[in-house]
Amino acid sequence: MNMVLLAAGIIALLALRVPVAFALLGPCIAYVTLNGQSLGLSMREVTGAIDSFPLLAVPLFILVGVIANHAGIADRLFDFALSVIGRIRGSLGYVNIGVSLGFSWMSGSALADAAGLGKVEVPAMVRKGYSRRFSVGITAASSLIGPVMPPSIPAVIYASIAAVSTGALFAASVVPAFLMAAGLAVAVFLWVRRQADLQAQPFDWGRLRAATVRVLGPLLTPVIILGGILGGFFTPTEAAAVGAAYVLLLGFCYRKVRIRDLGGILRDTAATTASITLILGASGLLGWILAREQVPAAVAELMLGFTDSQVVFLLLVNALLIFLGAVLEGTSVLVITVPILLPIAVQFGVDPLHLGVIAIINLMIGLLTPPIGAVLYVLSPVTGLPVHEVFRGTAPFLIPLLAVLMLVTFVPAVVTFLPSVLGL
Repeated sequence: MNMVLLAAGIIALLALRVPVAFALLGPCIAYVTLNGQSLGLSMREVTGAIDSFPLLAVPLFILVGVIANHAGIADRLFDFALSVIGRIRGSLGYVNIGVSLGFSWMSGSALADAAGLGKVEVPAMVRKGYSRRFSVGITAASSLIGPVMPPSIPAVIYASIAAVSTGALFAASVVPAFLMAAGLAVAVFLWVRRQADLQAQPFDWGRLRAATVRVLGPLLTPVIILGGILGGFFTPTEAAAVGAAYVLLLGFCYRKVRIRDLGGILRDTAATTASITLILGASGLLGWILAREQVPAAVAELMLGFTDSQVVFLLLVNALLIFLGAVLEGTSVLVITVPILLPIAVQFGVDPLHLGVIAIINLMIGLLTPPIGAVLYVLSPVTGLPVHEVFRGTAPFLIPLLAVLMLVTFVPAVVTFLPSVLGL
């Protein structure tokens, strides 16, 4: 009965559009109080959940993405990609994916990718004869590569909750991110075949040389961040700090970031970080309650009684996470579900890294699906299209993304291969 009332309170507050952190905290504090525990326990669990050195990487990676947007790095990546493959018919569709792939090495957020790149890519594609619906659809879908490809903010959060190596989870995410890019490229190829009026642009060596020089600085960012982590030179938190300093230096060198801009950059970073940190703190108290009520054990017993098949379990996990990702913010879904699902997954023989990548891809797909669909709401004002039109443009690209999700789910080697090769 305690858990029924707790769940009912959380659902009711979410339905009333109370911010997720407070929708979790309110019923949890009420539970603690009504069960004779002190409020000091609530504070201890909340602060304990965020008192973590690895979690310092979250605001630093957010800072990297915010500075990269201010520094105009998206424009440089776009010009470089266009100069390389502009002669291919339908090239801007592939450029869109390539730029998102390149930007993902600096920003672990789909929303930052959609907001920053959408302003550049959608108008450019429309000017070249691409439909507005297709342009916004591929921009929205390709933005999901950012939170999957390291450095990934959801990966840092999952690693902290699941107590797995952040570096190992970063490595596990690389191949799935490239598969997402490949799947979207196939979708663009099939669309381009039906568009006879699209024109390519002639190849220009001078433009390629100039674009290459302009993009060399940004391309060193992933080398510094990921090379430092996978090479054992930095922890993820240290790599995030070094990456933020390097991208800030680029912003100053390009004269896109000035001293007076730092206040706004730090405010944007602090606002995003605060919302994530509040949710993580609330999740610490919720996790204590779930453990006290033995909810993971009860759910494990229920699922083991329902099936002993790993395949069926993974299908159920996918269905649950896609549904939750469509109605809740991704971070909150991670902090609610991982403490419950992880022990069950281990009993079914699922590697924690494998479960982490599955969870992240599922929740990122949720960013494209109503009613929450945060990426849809970000791109709507950027493109001037209503949210339902943005979704109509995005819907066809859900097919390759779901295909990649199924491949990652049922071929674990896609996830575990690179970490094993690197000895992580």
